[in-house]
Amino acid sequence: MRWIIRLVLAVVVLAGLFVGGLFLLPADKVAALVQDQVRSATGRELTLSGRLSPSLWPEIGVATGPVTLSNADWSDAGPMLAAEGLSVGLDLKALIGGQIVIREIVAQSPRIVLERAADGRANWLFETGAPAPETAGAGGEGKPARGFTLDMARVVDGSFVYLDRAAGTRTELAGVDATLAMPSADGPARIEVKAALNGQPLSATAQVAQLAEFTGGAVSDLSLDAALGGARLVFDGRSGLVPLSAEGAVDADLSDLRAIFAALGQPAPTVPGRQIGVKGQMRYTPQNTLHLREGVLRQDGNLLSGSADLALSGKPRLTGQFTAGALDLTALTGGGSGTGAGAGGGGGGGWSTAPIDLSGLGALDAEVTLAAQSVDLGGTRLGPTRIAATLTDRRLVLDLREVQAHGGRITGNVVLNGRGGTSVGGDLTVAGVAMQTLLRELADYDRLIGQGDLRLQFLGSGGSMAAIMNSLSGSGSLRLGKGELRGLDIAGMIRTLDLGYVGEGAKTIFDGITASFTIDQGVLRNDDMVLAAPLLTATGAGRVGIGARTLDYRVVSRALSDSGGAGGIRVPLLISGSWANPRYRLDLEAIARERLELDEQKKAIEEKARAAAKKAEEDAKARAARELGVEAGEGARIEDAARRKLEEEAKKGLRRLLGGN
Repeated sequence: MRWIIRLVLAVVVLAGLFVGGLFLLPADKVAALVQDQVRSATGRELTLSGRLSPSLWPEIGVATGPVTLSNADWSDAGPMLAAEGLSVGLDLKALIGGQIVIREIVAQSPRIVLERAADGRANWLFETGAPAPETAGAGGEGKPARGFTLDMARVVDGSFVYLDRAAGTRTELAGVDATLAMPSADGPARIEVKAALNGQPLSATAQVAQLAEFTGGAVSDLSLDAALGGARLVFDGRSGLVPLSAEGAVDADLSDLRAIFAALGQPAPTVPGRQIGVKGQMRYTPQNTLHLREGVLRQDGNLLSGSADLALSGKPRLTGQFTAGALDLTALTGGGSGTGAGAGGGGGGGWSTAPIDLSGLGALDAEVTLAAQSVDLGGTRLGPTRIAATLTDRRLVLDLREVQAHGGRITGNVVLNGRGGTSVGGDLTVAGVAMQTLLRELADYDRLIGQGDLRLQFLGSGGSMAAIMNSLSGSGSLRLGKGELRGLDIAGMIRTLDLGYVGEGAKTIFDGITASFTIDQGVLRNDDMVLAAPLLTATGAGRVGIGARTLDYRVVSRALSDSGGAGGIRVPLLISGSWANPRYRLDLEAIARERLELDEQKKAIEEKARAAAKKAEEDAKARAARELGVEAGEGARIEDAARRKLEEEAKKGLRRLLGGN
């Protein structure tokens, strides 16, 4: 900004020349001398149009008509400076004493264009022209320039335009009303500005310890209090203009993001909460990087402590490490309780078809870590949480290093991809969690109660939650310990073959469940579910429509007749319908088929038993005949032959006893 000081000095010279030549030189001669001085100081052409008007009271000074200062020869943006008029007032007593005391300088409706070319050239860097002739004093000798003081410099209804041809951006500061007070040329200065930055109201007050050094490229102490819309920035530290740098304490209220991003010409991101701020030690470097140390980020009642680095050249890139105590992010989730599952086990309205907008992921690249003691998401309260977020070209990867939730631990990663569409994927390991609350949040299903482990890999794409759920693919496995299945009493249904054992209050208590599954096009398929319960076992297979929120599942239960697991009744149960209103029915066809098979098996067994009994009887009779040594004649029975044989043997025994032959 040294050119501004040079221009001010040129105007002062103009006033001095007018005083000296008021009665000696015509106005056009004085204007020519001023133009020579400006050309010498800047290498640019100053054009003074209209009449130069001197004044002697109440203070000595001069006013001009329209004024323009030419731009760099490579620019096509018009004059670098164009004003409707300039006026300057000097302290006559000080001037007579050899001092320049400027009471007031006023620029009426100036338009200043600052421009950086695509190759890096800047129009505010002047090529100094040929030296102008020195003005002679009373003795005809040149005198060195003296210091000056400036009581007040004012810009009325001005505008500043900054054109960055390399970045293709245009920033405009309109309606500028500014004042500058500088008691001495090498001392402090106070600047006050009110304007509109790209349509947003801006006000600022700055105190510079050494304005001359500051505008000349040196670093000076600086305090700044600026407001943009409803946002505010307070800075106290050191800063320099060439190159631009700053370091010091900063306290910023960034709640009015709409105004901030509108001023930057960017759409405002949707950020939850009403109060957003940052405080800490800030450093901005000539390499266009911003660094925060000992930082505290505020979002409503949340406080995050840590450090961050933001590179602004090209696409912004943020790196940071933050820690927090208890975080309340209910504003992010709308404060609801998950997806609103009712007692029936799931909402009946289906997945949301509202468009998912991930365009905000393209605003910057980032690599940030967060460690929090707890996180309240509205429907879910997480315990100690450690997460690393990496955002690269609209692809966000959340590395869940440790998340304590639902009484267990979740690790893995989740990916949100906004490149050329919307997709979401993940690879999660869940250990020892309460399945009811987990499944309620993941799938709007709350009938399964118990602690268990879950392994899940998934991928879905689409512009809404409904589209993503209908496109899901993946695989996983589930293992539960003791628990219960709400809404269904399998044991009671087996005992009575009565479908009335369903609904509110009905439940199946189990010792464990295991299952594996695959997911394709939003449909989960499982064929190896095993449920173990007291005096009951069950196997299951079927489909679960995650996208359609439907069930088509078959459970085959067996009531055990003893504690050893033997015997029992086998009953197949069909489960269909929606998650919200499932329908249960016995597989009567299968039951009839199995009963027919049992009857046929029973009949075959009975026939086989009769044949075996008959054969055994025949074998016994034949064996008896052989042992008795008799043969049955035709038409005679073996019993008759045996009786005759016994009679003969009895007669022989009697004769031996009587001594006969």
